[in-house]
Amino acid sequence: MTTRLNPYLSFTGNAREAMDFYHSVFGGEVTRMTFADMPDVPSDPAEADKVMHSMLVTDGGIALMCADSPSGMGDPSPNSSVSLSGEDDAELRGYWEMLSGSGSVTVPLETAPWGDSFGMCVDKFGVPWMLNITGAGS
Repeated sequence: MTTRLNPYLSFTGNAREAMDFYHSVFGGEVTRMTFADMPDVPSDPAEADKVMHSMLVTDGGIALMCADSPSGMGDPSPNSSVSLSGEDDAELRGYWEMLSGSGSVTVPLETAPWGDSFGMCVDKFGVPWMLNITGAGS
């Protein structure tokens, strides 16, 4: 099996909504389990319906995971960005429109000094994204 690096995002109670949004952006198949689904995992009964683990996998190879952080773990604020890159201009611009559309653009998607199209945004869940379209600016 090939080794993969998969982003794993943490949320404070809205992981289900976030994963549903990412599913609408990227398509694919979503699996998820709540804390209640895992009886051997100790958790606060008030958090039983929160997402313990969720994974989105697309035919194109995108894999994204997320979960709700239990209240005892503190604020799961992101300290990194999720980066999307490739050559399919239409596909990547479509992702950009959906991710940035309900969030905010921090760097507009336009030709970068290295010749590709590059942009940065923060989606409506506060997750920072970087997008690079190889050769699109040439």
